[in-house]
Amino acid sequence: MKLQPPLDRRTVRKLQAGDRLLISGTLITARDQAHLRLVEEENPGFDLEGAIIYYVGPTPPKPGHQIGSSGPTSAYRMDQLAIPLLSRGVRGMIGKGERSAELREALETHEAVYLIATGGAGALLASRIKKRVPLLYEDLGPEAVYRLEVEDFPCYVAYDVHGNSIFGSDRQ
Repeated sequence: MKLQPPLDRRTVRKLQAGDRLLISGTLITARDQAHLRLVEEENPGFDLEGAIIYYVGPTPPKPGHQIGSSGPTSAYRMDQLAIPLLSRGVRGMIGKGERSAELREALETHEAVYLIATGGAGALLASRIKKRVPLLYEDLGPEAVYRLEVEDFPCYVAYDVHGNSIFGSDRQ
């Protein structure tokens, strides 16, 4: 299924755990330290409504490339900080691994999805990133907030808004 951010609630409600997606459009990057700052940032200078945040800390780009290897990082570290961002309109997150019961409940409450990208496939994922633009916190280096323009970025719906999971039915 093709998907283009920003996501609206209607689109998110249609997504089911296990759906294979190809995303084209804008992703926002943010990891641990960026989340800490974004939660406090009243106006980050870009719209969080409908945004998909990709948990990535890319390696430095080789000459002539937009970005280095760009595989997902473990998402559970962002759970407590992601919940306030969901309340501000974020509709999707891309990472790897399972999430907490609290985060899963927040996904349902705020009508958002958690997507996973294949860990260890950073070079393939980087090939889908066509442009990288710094937005905030450049002092964080690769963990700064960037806008990525992607084309056919592959991922799967891990948790949907209906409480379904590709990891099984038990909540953590």
